[in-house]
Amino acid sequence: MIRTGLSAIALSIGLASAPALAEKKPVAATAPAPAALTPADADAFVADAEKQLFDFSIDASRVAWVNATYITDDTDALAAKSGADATRMAVQFALEAAKYRKIDGLSPDTIRKLDLLRGGITLPAPTTPGAADELSTIVTRMSSQYGKGRGTLDGKPISGSDIEAAMGTTRDPAKLKEMWVSWHDNVGAPMHDDYARMVEISNKGAHELGYKDVGAMWRSGYDMSPEEFGALTDRLWRQVEPLYRALHTYVRWKLNEKYGDTVQSKTGPIRADLLGNMWAQEWGNIYDVVAPKGAGDLGFDTGNLLKAKGYDAIKMVKAGEGFYSSLGFAPLPDTFWTRSQFLKPADREVICHASAWDIDSVDDLRIKMCIKVNGDDFVTVHHELGHNYYQRAYNKLPFLYRNGANDGFHEAIGDFVALSITPKYLVDIGLLDPAKVPSEDKDIGLLLRQAMDKIAFLPFGLLIDKWRWGVFSGVIQPEGYQAAWDALRLQYQGVVPPVERDDTRFDPGAKYHVPASVPYTRYFLARLLQFQFYQAACQQAGFTGPLHRCSIYGDKAVGAKLDAMLALGQSKPWPDALEAFTGSREISGQAMVDYFAPLKAWLDEQNKGKPSGW
Repeated sequence: MIRTGLSAIALSIGLASAPALAEKKPVAATAPAPAALTPADADAFVADAEKQLFDFSIDASRVAWVNATYITDDTDALAAKSGADATRMAVQFALEAAKYRKIDGLSPDTIRKLDLLRGGITLPAPTTPGAADELSTIVTRMSSQYGKGRGTLDGKPISGSDIEAAMGTTRDPAKLKEMWVSWHDNVGAPMHDDYARMVEISNKGAHELGYKDVGAMWRSGYDMSPEEFGALTDRLWRQVEPLYRALHTYVRWKLNEKYGDTVQSKTGPIRADLLGNMWAQEWGNIYDVVAPKGAGDLGFDTGNLLKAKGYDAIKMVKAGEGFYSSLGFAPLPDTFWTRSQFLKPADREVICHASAWDIDSVDDLRIKMCIKVNGDDFVTVHHELGHNYYQRAYNKLPFLYRNGANDGFHEAIGDFVALSITPKYLVDIGLLDPAKVPSEDKDIGLLLRQAMDKIAFLPFGLLIDKWRWGVFSGVIQPEGYQAAWDALRLQYQGVVPPVERDDTRFDPGAKYHVPASVPYTRYFLARLLQFQFYQAACQQAGFTGPLHRCSIYGDKAVGAKLDAMLALGQSKPWPDALEAFTGSREISGQAMVDYFAPLKAWLDEQNKGKPSGW
């Protein structure tokens, strides 16, 4: 799930023609030395850059939208050209920003904007003629290959969105293996050489901007050094790793109970395709397999409730809008309903991966989904709308500040709101009968269901960029892409593929964010930040019960404080924004640990005598 908007389009792929170099002419010996650059020059440069980026990005956003919702050779070509233009522009501004950054006496505002211009590119092309065009063509081609990708089920082709759904409901290990292998082989493997070339080109661009490599550039975007940010992610993982290991031990035992030793061993790693998700990144789809007796029967399934009440895609999105309206946010604009993609069209190829868009950086907000009436997509709707409301909250700031405090913030907002999709909230909106609200003896089931998504995701959220950082730094070479991927999956997740993989495979490419070059550590941060936001919001609301039963639905005071944080955009370092809402300047995993403390104690009891780790 990603967020797309003007600043994302202009600075995310990174791109506009490196300026044509004028023919050099002899300089007379008496020519005056060039005047020294002044703070006023830097201010003027920033103002001009913001205007050019703003003007360019509206059309770039429209091109990207059409390409994502109508994939053809022609829209691929348009997107590739637009992407190349954007990269060249962003690289040009980044190089200029580095020059102006050396001036003494700059205002803090100008310093911040220059740093954002220099480091805000996701894939920088070098100024070598043709490099930006080649880089953009490769990225567009890989993204489209993903969007058009097919796996097989029972020997028949199946689309990406359908295969994701089938992975969540199928319990036949042979069919799960078929889907997993066909998707990874058909979608990922063909991208290997393109990906290696993309790394080569973009690293040259990063070097020109003064970074060691693209990974170091990505880690520089968090108001700290790349080394400090890497250390922060490791510290956060250590805080929450015990939660994951306890969950892994319990789930492995339950999978062994269901499938037997020949499919899933009692010890060692878990077979990745058994976990209800193509990438084993979230395990909630197999809750029925692991649910504890008694406490595990929650008495309702959100998807079934939605279907029983006649919900369709539009009604699901209306419900999500209603949550934000209950916090005091203004309704979504009429154009949101006429321009969004809610369903997968029957007549064309589209990218179904859920995303939120801000086309004009004012009020042309949209989401792009292929909504299915189920509990997962109900949560996803709330998540994507969080991006949209964040985009609108900061739309009056200068262009370069129209972004989240950091990229983890943007992902965390909707997730934090979705934590309020509690039984009480379902009652409040008329989905759940009050008499069927699970009693407190079901709390372990409620927490386990959440943990199967929230905790299970943590190592995956970390390892994707751990892999890419190694790729960009050169520690991981193209011939070792697959082996390094498998090693990190084993190290952090404790999962293995259902069949042996060799160096002709490229399983990372089978995950959308890799071919699309969307940095992924944001999702790891978001998993932790959402619990910090949620705990702070529940405290503000005066909630005194078990944290996991809190819902802030209808609390306009919390909404007002949330809006004040969102309105800061990226105008301040992220610790300022975090402090504005939570009172803390440190990202921490402690709120998540607190939320799941009752479950951790229960898991430890269930796991007694069972081997932990892999």
